Amino acid sequence: MTNQHSSQAMTLVLGGTGKTGRRVAERLAEAGYRTRVGSRSAQPAFDWEDQASWAPALEGCSSAYIAFQPDLAVPGALATVQAFFKVAVDAGVHKLVLLSGRGEVEAAAAEEALQKTGADWTILRSSWFCQNFSESYFHGQILAGEVAVPLGLAAEPFVDVDDIAEIAFEALTGSRHTRQLYDITGPRAVGFAEAIGSIASAAGRPVGFIEVSAADYRAALVQQQVPPEYIDLIMYLFATVLDGRNTPLGDGVQRALGRPPRSFEDYVRRTAASGVWGGDHA
Repeated sequence: MTNQHSSQAMTLVLGGTGKTGRRVAERLAEAGYRTRVGSRSAQPAFDWEDQASWAPALEGCSSAYIAFQPDLAVPGALATVQAFFKVAVDAGVHKLVLLSGRGEVEAAAAEEALQKTGADWTILRSSWFCQNFSESYFHGQILAGEVAVPLGLAAEPFVDVDDIAEIAFEALTGSRHTRQLYDITGPRAVGFAEAIGSIASAAGRPVGFIEVSAADYRAALVQQQVPPEYIDLIMYLFATVLDGRNTPLGDGVQRALGRPPRSFEDYVRRTAASGVWGGDHA
């Protein structure tokens, strides 16, 4: 597609190689918008832990999509994103679109900090991603044939990240989503056992599902040599975000896009057909 927006200022997409950011950057580029991916491997590089990298990445940008890594719940994240908001606004960025998380006190504090900046903001408060089963956390376990989770996780209305990316694209390129907070979920809550069963059925291969105590789950992560700070984050998210507080549905996709959200079943069908889970489609 011709770059019909080449004379416009640029959009910085932070987390531009991640699940949502990659899709946001692709949509912007395909539509001809000038786009800069913000990551440590990009040029100029962007690193959340190096504030000196922020201004060069923001130079010439009028808007930014902000997906904080690894999660807004980690210690120090609030102070970091607050500092970034200030640097961005001072650099002349007028539109900030923040990916937030449902049910996280720390994420809610980041949302409040963004709303106080005076910038044009849009907040995407999202449930757990469907793509956690295919692009990261559970993918390796599914391929290995068994998924383990801590006991007692509540059903979650998993959201397809393509819905998030579609809303983010519209928010970054138009004014209809100015100062809107969207509570984004899928169309129904799905239990983890059901989710794994659906994936196994669609992939045409057995995938076991077990629940273990939180202590055993933590011990397994330690044995896998997962860094301690990531273990703490994983256990926090399982214990807090998946305690039932996020089971109720949000209307964000319907409000933002005027259509129902993509379903978990649709995600499973499309993803199984790609062969990413092996089985009959590999």
